[in-house]
Amino acid sequence: MTDATNHTEQQQAKNVKERQFKGLSLSERKQARREKLIEAGIEAYGTHGFFSVTVKDICLEAKLTERYFYESFKKSEQLFQTIFLKLIDELQQNVMQAIMQASTDSKKMIEAGLTALLLTLKNNPRMARIIYIDAMLVQELHNQATIHETMMRFDRMIHAFVMLMMPNIDRSEREISMVATGLNGYVTQIAIRWVMSGYKQPIDEVLSSCSVVFLALLDAFSEKPSK
Repeated sequence: MTDATNHTEQQQAKNVKERQFKGLSLSERKQARREKLIEAGIEAYGTHGFFSVTVKDICLEAKLTERYFYESFKKSEQLFQTIFLKLIDELQQNVMQAIMQASTDSKKMIEAGLTALLLTLKNNPRMARIIYIDAMLVQELHNQATIHETMMRFDRMIHAFVMLMMPNIDRSEREISMVATGLNGYVTQIAIRWVMSGYKQPIDEVLSSCSVVFLALLDAFSEKPSK
């Protein structure tokens, strides 16, 4: 029997052994446990806040032992970062989908995108707390530039949105990029205030407050820049 045949048989035996538990391989079971920890983290961090939750709390929520936590994550901050990025992806996708499905009318696109953002936050208070409250306070995310990179992602999304609204805009890429950064910061600060207040202000008022700068942008960028 050749070495290649031996290796193949050993691999087959290993695969069979891996799938002996509920039809799942070892790697599939590990991934399933990781997903349970992520869902438990969203529930715990989103309800109580990152600084009030321990690894033990996460494991109790996930119904897993602590050794399984450290199988997937080195520490709480790593789980929180994973959750933060997952939720940011979901939020960004919701906004982009709403914009792309909206009318080609610029004002309706603005309303659709901002409405999607605000409704996503209001309908997912755990997401909102994690993204707009706790994430700003977790030093690890700043040390690893996660917050900075995330803001840059939204800058680029708004930049693309401006170009979509005004494909014939007569402004430089650098100017549009700076404006996109300003719009992102403006909306982010309003969102933080709204989330921290417990959504006390009616969503229509928040939408109007966010929209005003985008509408002003339409007017300003419709004019020819002065020479």
